[in-house]
Amino acid sequence: MELRDIEIFLTLAEELHFGRSAERLHVSPARVSQAIKKQERAIGAQLFERTSHHVRMTPIGEVLLQRLKPAYEGIQDAIAEVTTVDRHTAGTLTLGVMGAQMHDMAPVLTHFRARHPSVQLRFREVFFSDPFGALRAGEVDAVTTWLPVREPDLTVGVVLREEPLNLMVCADHPLARLESVSTEVLGDHIVPRLSGSIPAYWEAAVLPARTPAGRPVRRGPAVTTFNEILALVAADDAVCTVPDEGRRYNAQTDVVYLPLHDAPPVQWALIWRTDRATPLVRALAQAATDCGDPTTR
Repeated sequence: MELRDIEIFLTLAEELHFGRSAERLHVSPARVSQAIKKQERAIGAQLFERTSHHVRMTPIGEVLLQRLKPAYEGIQDAIAEVTTVDRHTAGTLTLGVMGAQMHDMAPVLTHFRARHPSVQLRFREVFFSDPFGALRAGEVDAVTTWLPVREPDLTVGVVLREEPLNLMVCADHPLARLESVSTEVLGDHIVPRLSGSIPAYWEAAVLPARTPAGRPVRRGPAVTTFNEILALVAADDAVCTVPDEGRRYNAQTDVVYLPLHDAPPVQWALIWRTDRATPLVRALAQAATDCGDPTTR
């Protein structure tokens, strides 16, 4: 039974009049009659009793009505919901990405595009020197960043993934010969000073202020971008802790990445302004939830 024939049957069941049913459906009475006869032939029983004065449902018709009506309404609801979602999630969404996060977000973005093909995705690089500024200024709709994020005006989505924390040193540095190091070695060296609007708790998740034993970690020259850190470390003017994406996307011969075997993993998540959780942002957050790192749940 085709969807249109189901609609004709349900309408006639309500109106019990071929003319009024045809008027509601914008078809001819003959079309209504043909559809009902076709259904009756397929079922092998009458669905309506027809006389010159009235139309009445048969017991078989009543049973069919009870079964078909909820299913038809469910189909209509599903179509309406999908249409509404598509209409409200058309437009442009700008994602702020830090470093190589766009590449690591590929599964989420692929999933998002598949569900919302009418949305145009735009990207803007966000630097650790101002991790939340573009978001608060409305220049981006969401940002990928490491955790924790404890900002009262921002919402934190699911953990997308975890990765190790490494120590980046000059290739000629004495530590470069080791297979891994402890976070405690930070107390013996100078690390860059991250300049900008950075919450202390957020910086400490990647570049701690003290070693596990409580020794202060000395800060050196100020930096605002990862490339400035690379140059500083390559010149052997500092060492620096970096998430593993640094090793994966910025391998070069004059620096070495050493695993920090006692450092907790770095967690990455999607964040957005709580007061600007638009349908597009919620759709991206849902895609992140669908594709988030299952090992962190």
